[in-house]
Amino acid sequence: MHKTGEEAAAFIKTLCPHLAPLKRRVFLAPPFTAIESAVKAAKGAGITIGAQNVHDHDQGAFTGEVSSSMLKAAGAEFVIVGHSERRYLFAETNSFINRKVHRLLQEGLMPLICVGELLHEREKGSHEGVLKVQLEACLEGLDESQVLKCVIAYEPVWAIGTGKTATPSIAQSMHRLIRSFLEGKFGLNSAEKIPLLYGGSVNTETIASLMAQTNIDGVLVGGASLESASFLKLIHF
Repeated sequence: MHKTGEEAAAFIKTLCPHLAPLKRRVFLAPPFTAIESAVKAAKGAGITIGAQNVHDHDQGAFTGEVSSSMLKAAGAEFVIVGHSERRYLFAETNSFINRKVHRLLQEGLMPLICVGELLHEREKGSHEGVLKVQLEACLEGLDESQVLKCVIAYEPVWAIGTGKTATPSIAQSMHRLIRSFLEGKFGLNSAEKIPLLYGGSVNTETIASLMAQTNIDGVLVGGASLESASFLKLIHF
């Protein structure tokens, strides 16, 4: 919950001169109220604009919610679903997240699906089981062609906004688990093509070691993306 439309546009304009001829893909998910301004500011700059959340219905008596068709009309191209804050602050379930994924795919938007364990789940050794349950439920009913339109982000909840970052070996291990799960469910070809992102207190000190891991394709950045200087360092690490 950062940045008005005007602030988001100004932020993007500070990024634009430093991106070309960058080959990396840069995505930004501003608040709903800033999406249209962000889309206009990012035009031609190679930045893809998306949203932080969506409802699973396209319309109806759901006061305060935003639909996939509304987001698409505003210019969004992807949507984050299942973020840990949505799961644990707003009690969103795997089945609800799964319905959102299907709705987004019907609308032609890319789902960025977040999974990850709580601290007590890791401490008691159930983290791998938790991740498999989340993946199975959130991807329920998808075929190979649909899952190839998705991105998956592993974000250990204990490392979000805490300053703690999963060690590169922990992140690699969990990403390898995700890749293995995808291979078993959708085949090796799909498993290798689906981008896997790491999220959890990513910063300029940890980015290089995280991205050196073979199963980490990118990062989902929170606080370090709010200032253009730090975000650009991550983009250009």
